[in-house]
Amino acid sequence: MSKIYVTGLGPGAADQMTIRAQKVLERCPVIIGYTVYIDLIRDEFPDKTYLSTPMRKEADRCRMAFAEAEKGQDVAMVCSGDAGIYGMAGLICEIGRDYPEIGIEIVPGITAASGGAAVLGAPLMHDFAVISLSDLLTPWEKIERRLDAAAAADFVICLYNPSSRKRADYLERACEIVLKHKKSDTVCGIVRNIGREGESCEILSLEQLREKKVDMFTTVFIGNSATMELNGRMVTPRGYRDV
Repeated sequence: MSKIYVTGLGPGAADQMTIRAQKVLERCPVIIGYTVYIDLIRDEFPDKTYLSTPMRKEADRCRMAFAEAEKGQDVAMVCSGDAGIYGMAGLICEIGRDYPEIGIEIVPGITAASGGAAVLGAPLMHDFAVISLSDLLTPWEKIERRLDAAAAADFVICLYNPSSRKRADYLERACEIVLKHKKSDTVCGIVRNIGREGESCEILSLEQLREKKVDMFTTVFIGNSATMELNGRMVTPRGYRDV
């Protein structure tokens, strides 16, 4: 039985792809994904058949994968980061109900939250919430409620998709919601191009973050009440020293 492997590529660097993901891509003759993600691996696996669709054609991409698998060949559906975190794993499983003869396997990868945290230091050592600011699939009103609840509960908050040309002020709006519950000097961090050329990071206050201009390649970390800056690193204590 042929199978679709929904594969997380990690942040982008070859050495941050898991060994399991590497083996899947070596084995599968067909690799399908969003154009940007295909470009990350095309040079490393030049002998593959590559198929892609643009943004907002995710369902078409999944059906394309099942159509290729029906031909009797294994298919790798690739995503950046982890396939099960804002990736294609869920949609493949949904559409897979119409293709019970095709196997599905999810291959995890390093997501932006863990990849960016490693660049900054140790900001996710305690409970945290991951929230996407993209309102393409989630109404902004619901995003606001989630931001408010996470801030009120003093979670460390990791923000995906913090800004774009059409959503230039979304990070500012998010910070204003969080500032209802967190102090203006709360330690925050941003990481751009995690694991890729041009990677950069910065530690700043929540008040400074509100004025910061970022893009879709940036992951944002907002600390909790215990988060601190230690020797240039963003650290959220777990509390081991207090036991």
